[in-house]
Amino acid sequence: MTQRRRAWSASPWESQYGYCRAIRAGAHIYVTGTAPVSDDGGVFAPGDPSAQATRCFEIIGKALAELGASPADLVRTRMFVTDIQHADAFGRAHKAFVGAHAPATTMVEVSALIDPRMLIEVEADAVVGEA
Repeated sequence: MTQRRRAWSASPWESQYGYCRAIRAGAHIYVTGTAPVSDDGGVFAPGDPSAQATRCFEIIGKALAELGASPADLVRTRMFVTDIQHADAFGRAHKAFVGAHAPATTMVEVSALIDPRMLIEVEADAVVGEA
C-alpha cells in the first residue's frame, strides 16, 4: 500500500466534515477545495477577489511545502468562483502563485460557496518525486 501523509490548516470545516487540507499518496498530492480562510478561521478579506485568491494560494502553498512540494510541482488547478467578472483578479493571483510553472487549470462560476462572503475556492493537484 502506498504511504499517505496528510497536511492540515486552520479551516474549521476540516474537523467538522472529516477531511484534510491535502494528502500525499506516493508522488501525488491532492489539495482539497481551499477557501479564503483567515488564521482565526473566519473569512479572509470579504469582498476582495484578489486578496481572497492570494490567500487561497498561500494556504495551498503551505500545504504543498508541508508535503515536500512547491507550486512548480502543480499539474492541475481548479478555481470555483462566485462571480466570473472577477476572472482577471483571480487569474492574476493564480499566475503570481505558479510563476513560470503553468499547470493545466479550470475556472468555473458556481452559484455559492460554503460562506456567502467567499468569492473563490481552489483545488490543486501536484506530482513530485517519491517520498
